[in-house]
Amino acid sequence: MDEMLKELLQQEQELQFNHFDKSTAWAIGSKLVARASSLNLSVTVDITRGAHQLFHASLPGTSADNDEWIKRKVRLVYRFEHSSFYIGQLLKQMGKSIEEAFLISESEFAPHGGCFPVIIKGTGMVGTITVSGLPQEEDHKLVVETIRAFLAKEK
Repeated sequence: MDEMLKELLQQEQELQFNHFDKSTAWAIGSKLVARASSLNLSVTVDITRGAHQLFHASLPGTSADNDEWIKRKVRLVYRFEHSSFYIGQLLKQMGKSIEEAFLISESEFAPHGGCFPVIIKGTGMVGTITVSGLPQEEDHKLVVETIRAFLAKEK
């Protein structure tokens, strides 16, 4: 397996929550917005638990296009229960489009970085944390670094 794929799977093993509720979503969403604002990044941030959108914020320079990217990334993560960046890198390694590999449309499912599964220890995936607006690797990195910092403070 490719080193990057191993690293992405390791992130999913490492970045798991003991619990995840509306307060958790607000805290992480607020941290993402504060961090993006301090770096003057044009991003939209979205956090879900199941079908419930718990947090959504669009910073200056974003548009409705970012909302559509988020919907497509979220749909992908709920389908595969892996980060959107992992699925994109897996497809790249396979040398296939999402249509060729899984018979689903890229207009509905976006295998591009920025959406990370919310995984509760002992339970599994319950939601998503998504950023849209930067190059995909940077979207992914912003989410991962923010979750990592949040979980480190929880300990």
